[in-house]
Formats: sequence, C-alpha cells, structure tokens
Amino acid sequence: MGQQALKQPGTKHPFVTKNENVCNGSPVIEGTRTRVIDIAIEYEILGHSPDEIIDHHPHLNLSQVHDALSYYYENRAELDSSLDRDRELLRDLIKKFPSKMAQAYGQN
Repeated sequence: MGQQALKQPGTKHPFVTKNENVCNGSPVIEGTRTRVIDIAIEYEILGHSPDEIIDHHPHLNLSQVHDALSYYYENRAELDSSLDRDRELLRDLIKKFPSKMAQAYGQN
C-alpha cells in the first residue's frame, strides 16, 4: 500500500481578525486594537509568559493570547517582514525629524 501524505487543514484562529480600518490591516485580537505582533514581541523579545501578557493587557484572556501566538508562528515570515518595514520607517523618521531635546544636549 502506497503512503499517502497527510493533509493538514489550516488552523482556524477564532480570536484573530484583519480589517483594513483597524491598525492598517495588521492582524489584531478581535474586538480590540491589540496587534498580534505586539503580543509576539512581548512573548519572544521581552520574555513575558502568556499569564504576564494578560496581566499587562487585562482586556485580554489567555485563549486570546495563545491564539495570537499561534497565528504569529503560522505567519511568522509575513509578520516579521512587516515589523522590519516598520523599524525601517521609524529609522527614516528619526533621521528626518531628529529629537530637539537630544540636539540641545549634544546627543545627535
């Protein structure tokens, strides 16, 4: 008998939504303006546990946070690319509009 590849259906994310009118279409937790990438940053970069994340965002629950993280890992390349573009835009804006406070104290 030949081996048949297992087909895995796409994971559904009941708590994640995209709407062009909310956060420029970035995936968010439904009913909020909390972006999936922001939850991922707190988890991956800041090292916060899901419980700590809901402590910082009391409007969220644990299911929403886990769903956001699942969505992030399934779409990591796309979301990381978007984050890189945001960082580049921020660098450009800082160059174009340097801090007047930093200039006053010779930090630019």
